[in-house]
Amino acid sequence: MDYRRLIETVPPGKKEALLNKLVDVILSSKSDDKMPSRLANTILHQWQQDTITSEFGLTALIEAAVLLDPVKTVEFLNALELTDIAELIKDSTITT
Repeated sequence: MDYRRLIETVPPGKKEALLNKLVDVILSSKSDDKMPSRLANTILHQWQQDTITSEFGLTALIEAAVLLDPVKTVEFLNALELTDIAELIKDSTITT
């Protein structure tokens, strides 16, 4: 999945709320072993450089959130009225 393209569709006014929700998913996940160290390092680097709300930072966050808890990520995206993104993630990751 091209997470960068998903982030490009997020309206600027929703990026801060998306950041907070994605961080919530990552921090509350019980599956931290699923996150590759490369991705964790990217997120930490973006945070240290104060670029976590950039396209690159949000791309890393959404990738991590989907890896760790796709169901909760989809729920948060729907709550933020980012239903197109939620559907794409749901279709590609969650099997019923």
